[in-house]
Amino acid sequence: MIRSYFGLQKNPFDPDGLKLLAHQQEILDVLRAHCQQGGLCLVVGEPGAGKTTIRCALQNHDPKNLVTPTVGRTLHTYHNIIRILCQAFAIEFDGLNFKVEQQLIDQARTLYRTGKMLAVLIDDAHLMPMDCLRKLRLLFGEFPLNHNVVLFSQAEMLRSLRLTVNQDLHSRLTYSATVRKLAPDAVENFVLDQFDRCGLPHNTLTPESLALIARSSDGVLRAARNLTLATLIEAVRAQKKQAGLELVNKALLQPHWRSLDELL
Repeated sequence: MIRSYFGLQKNPFDPDGLKLLAHQQEILDVLRAHCQQGGLCLVVGEPGAGKTTIRCALQNHDPKNLVTPTVGRTLHTYHNIIRILCQAFAIEFDGLNFKVEQQLIDQARTLYRTGKMLAVLIDDAHLMPMDCLRKLRLLFGEFPLNHNVVLFSQAEMLRSLRLTVNQDLHSRLTYSATVRKLAPDAVENFVLDQFDRCGLPHNTLTPESLALIARSSDGVLRAARNLTLATLIEAVRAQKKQAGLELVNKALLQPHWRSLDELL
């Protein structure tokens, strides 16, 4: 809809070939270094702050030399998590947990012998019970030393790890980083950079409408993306090539952009 109306070759905010922001690139560079040394890393941030972008960049960084099995369904039990890991490693699994664990260990050692680095990525790690994470830590302890485990989570996990009962896990962290919200001018630059990637003119949004998007997104990249796309859809519906304040405000009238007090 947006692409055909504005005559674009690709959709705005297309994730393919997405360039990292400076703070995301810094985190990625450190994670890559830990993949060579081994460790347990934690990347925390609010939903939509850009953690997934960093994870995808790490997955696509060097697929020939860096193997990145990923667990995204973290609400499962340990029994199921290790089988999800087997699927991520593309190995067949069978039998009791002990046998499945040994298959994972053997695969990690095989990758080590072939000179490949290993980074196990666990998304939404804050949803995983600590007992499950503790069992995974013991399992990964049998992996070769060059492996890295990266936990992507919300900030509540860092608070949980600081509890005395979880010091055995907290003490093993080798690196942690927070993906913080952006300042309004940085959000504006992010939106305009995405316009450049798809060939959309900067004046598609008036300066006032761009500033409103930046303020309303509260520094969250996903919110900036969603509000910009909602505004562009309103521009298509109104048959306008430039979106002013009235179209941003029309998008902001949708209930999920408004506070609960405003809706009651």
